[in-house]
Amino acid sequence: MEAIAAANTGHALPYGDDDLTRSCQRAFDELFDTDTRAFLTFNGTGSNLIALAALLGPADAVVCTQQAHINLDEAGAPERFLGAKLIDVPTREAKLAPDDLAPLRELLGNPHHVQPAVLSLTQSTELGTVYQEDEVAALCGAAHELGMRVHVDGARIANAVAARGGTREALRRMTVEAGVDVVTFGGTKNGLMGAEAVVFLDPDLATRGELLRKQANQLASKMRYLAAQVMAILENDRWLELAGHANDMTRRLWEATTPIAGVVHERAPEVNSLFPVLPAAAIEPLREWCFFWDWEPSRCQVRWMTAWDTTTEDVELFARGIRHYLESAID
Repeated sequence: MEAIAAANTGHALPYGDDDLTRSCQRAFDELFDTDTRAFLTFNGTGSNLIALAALLGPADAVVCTQQAHINLDEAGAPERFLGAKLIDVPTREAKLAPDDLAPLRELLGNPHHVQPAVLSLTQSTELGTVYQEDEVAALCGAAHELGMRVHVDGARIANAVAARGGTREALRRMTVEAGVDVVTFGGTKNGLMGAEAVVFLDPDLATRGELLRKQANQLASKMRYLAAQVMAILENDRWLELAGHANDMTRRLWEATTPIAGVVHERAPEVNSLFPVLPAAAIEPLREWCFFWDWEPSRCQVRWMTAWDTTTEDVELFARGIRHYLESAID
């Protein structure tokens, strides 16, 4: 907010023709240690639409997991606005593997089938799992061998990087060095008021992306206010500090709630999300006290998230509330 206020001085040309936005482009080049084309946007769904549209042609398809955000939580935006089929693959832990791409080969060149053109990976995934660097590289190799491009939906990429070492080098290993073509770089889930970015790691692919921004309602006239936010979070790697904090708070919550009778954690957290199974009778009273989302209602599985501003006091209070309501439900 301070960065936005500081940008609110004097006048600047619109649509990114300003010094702050140009500085932001240079910052992304430094972040990924390569020449990029970075386009600032308002939200993650719009960012994904631009990234995917830039890589798709007629009769093309996007391959993703069944749990992918573009498949489940974007209200069908990719199909409607891109006119592209999503091939959603059932997976364990919301992560694809190279073997999952093998059946796509029989679609290539067949006029009766859509053509798999883009592999979309979510990092970190909707189940809070993280693709390791070698896994991304293997998937990129398999996709490129089939003539596909690779998109990373990085709404929570900062949390994934924080979980894999918390350095810029870790980011580069799981993107540039692995062979990723374009990244949607999340900001609003990591503390920004409203700013994301579409980062083309292959600048040659960015031409169509630049032309698609307005069509996707993502071209800000007052771009400097988006750039100010992104610059503030990239400065001194604040994006990693905030994401690492969110991850740490989830780890604390996991440790605090694992001993509570009735809480079943099926795996330890990798990033800033937990998916516990709770007694059915405890869910609604607990949710009325402190809201959270269902995940799989049929299994009484819910989702708990921590954020960049979650405090240890928040975690301790929530854990005490869980113990209280679960003890009441069990009694």
